[in-house]
Formats: sequence, C-alpha cells, structure tokens
Amino acid sequence: MKSLLFAITMIIATGAMAQKANPAVESAFAKAFPGISVKSWDNENGKFEANFTKDGKQMSATFDANGGLEETEMDVAVNELPASITSYVQDHYKGEEIKEAAMITKPNGEKMYEAEVKEMDLVFDAKGNFVKEEMEMKDKEDKD
Repeated sequence: MKSLLFAITMIIATGAMAQKANPAVESAFAKAFPGISVKSWDNENGKFEANFTKDGKQMSATFDANGGLEETEMDVAVNELPASITSYVQDHYKGEEIKEAAMITKPNGEKMYEAEVKEMDLVFDAKGNFVKEEMEMKDKEDKD
C-alpha cells in the first residue's frame, strides 16, 4: 500500500513540475518576452521549456534551472526550410516526409533548423548542412 501511495505521489509531483517553472525561470521568461503569456511549461531533463505564441507563430524557449536562456524555437513551414534540407531528407530518408519544421536560435544569435522525420529530429546549421539526428521527445509533440 505504501508503494502505491508513493507512486501516486510521484505521478502528481511530476505532473505539477511539467506545468510550472521555478521563479527564476519565470522571471527570465518575462524579461526575454515581455507581455507574452506562457501556454504551458514542460520539464525536460531538468530544463524548462515555455510554449507560447508570438506574432502569430508557435514558439518555445528553453531555460536552465537558473533562468539562463538556452535557445528559442519557432515553428516554420516545411517550404521555408533551405532547399538543401529537403534534398538531404529525400536522399537519406527515401519515401519519408518532413512532418514539422522549426528554426532554432541560440542566445548568441546562431541559427539552426530542425526537421522532424520518422519520429526523429534532424538538426541542420543555418546553411542547411546536416549536423545530427536526435530521437524526438514525446512531450514536445503537442505545442498547441
């Protein structure tokens, strides 16, 4: 019985963490995006991701636990990706389509692109050169 109670407590605690960030992170978000409301918070491996809309675009911003901004991500249409990304996917993932695309901006201004293919995120540099392949995180799928 104690283990069941512990399991339920952990599920509730985990759910609460995924819905809210700590005060340092919330303050950092408010400074970086004044006047913007967070739709939801996700906790990903100790980092906090704010999901929001800015200028009609779906976006997210990832912060470390101290409120340091690590990156922002803005959804883009697949046809807005550099042509080299589409070509790479056609050549290396024959028969697969890009399901979603995003432009990632690091705090130093460095831009990258992300293309979702076969439940993986393919990461490319600003010129569309392939960088790496990552398994997609399930909690990032629904940003609405």
